[in-house]
Amino acid sequence: MSKLEELLSQKILILDGAMGTMLQEYKYSEEDFRGQRFADWPVSLKGNNDLLSITQPEAIATIHRKYFDAGADIVETNTFSGTTIAMADYQMEEFVYELNFESARIAKGVAEQVTAEDPSKPRFVAGAIGPTNKTASMSPDVNDPGFRAISFEELRKAYKQQAKALIEGGVDVLLVETVFDTLNAKAALFTIEELKEELNVDIPIMVSGTITDASGRTLSGQTAEAFLISVSHIPLLSVGFNCALGAKQLTPHLEVLNRYANSGVSAYPNAGLPNAFGDYDQDAKEMASQIKEYLDKGLVNILGGCCGTTPKHIRAIAEIASNYKPRVLPQLQSESA
Repeated sequence: MSKLEELLSQKILILDGAMGTMLQEYKYSEEDFRGQRFADWPVSLKGNNDLLSITQPEAIATIHRKYFDAGADIVETNTFSGTTIAMADYQMEEFVYELNFESARIAKGVAEQVTAEDPSKPRFVAGAIGPTNKTASMSPDVNDPGFRAISFEELRKAYKQQAKALIEGGVDVLLVETVFDTLNAKAALFTIEELKEELNVDIPIMVSGTITDASGRTLSGQTAEAFLISVSHIPLLSVGFNCALGAKQLTPHLEVLNRYANSGVSAYPNAGLPNAFGDYDQDAKEMASQIKEYLDKGLVNILGGCCGTTPKHIRAIAEIASNYKPRVLPQLQSESA
C-alpha cells in the first residue's frame, strides 16, 4: 500500500485548484508562451498552457507552491492537454513526452521541497491526464452519426506516451480527469495497466468524470451510476467528479458514488457556475460553505477545486475539511464488520 492509499482512510486529502485560473493572472503574451526556444514557431502558441512548463517553469513551480502553502496534499501536473491529440492544434506533437516529463519533474520538486520543510505532512503529485478534444463515442458530424474523429487505438497510443512520461517524471498517482466520454477514459485506463506491467510499477489511479448539465449525465450520456460501473473494472484509488458544475449542483451525484463506489470518492467542483462572461464569481467562503454538505454527509475522501478556484478557495476548503473524518472506505468497513 502506498503512503497515499494509507492516508486516504485517515484524513480528507486536499487537491489543488485551477492551474489555468492562476496562469490567467500572469497575462502572458504570445512571446511569453513562445520563449526563446519557440520564437519562430509557425503557428500561434498563446493559450498552450502546458507549454509553459518548458517556457515559464518558474511560474508553474510558484503556482504549485501556492497551492501547497494553502493546504493542498496533492497538486496536479500542468498537463491537461498533454497528448499528441490535443497538441496537434499547435503542431507540437513531437514535444509531448518532454512537456509531461518536465511538468512532472517541476511539481515533484516542489512537493519534495515542501515535504522536507514539514515531514509530518507528506505532499504528492498527481499526473493530470485530460480527456483530449475528441470523443470516441460520438460523431462530431450530425449528418454522419457513424463517423468517429478518433479511434480507441489512437487514444491508447496517445495516452500511453503521456502516462509513461508522467510516471518517469516522478508522479505519485495518475489522474484521468474531466471524463466526458468514458470510452476515452477506458483507453487511458487500459494503457496505464499496460504500462504498470511493462515498467513494473504499481502506481495508484484516480478517475474523475464531469457531469455536463442539469440532466445529471456526462456528455456521452451516462448517469453517475453508469459512469461508475464503466470504470469499476480497474482497481482505483478514487473515483469522483470535477468541473462543469458548482459544489451545490454536484451533491446528488456524489451521493450516488458514495452509495456504490468501492474506492475513495473525490470532488473538485468549479467556483460556482460561470457568469455571462464565462468568469467564476463564487468566493472562497461561499464555496467552502457549500462543500460542507459533502462533509456533513460523509461523501468524500478527496476534495479540491476546478475552474475559477485559487489558493484562497483551497485554503478555505482545507480548513473546513480538517474538522471532519473522511468517508469510510467500503473495504475497511467490511474488514471491521
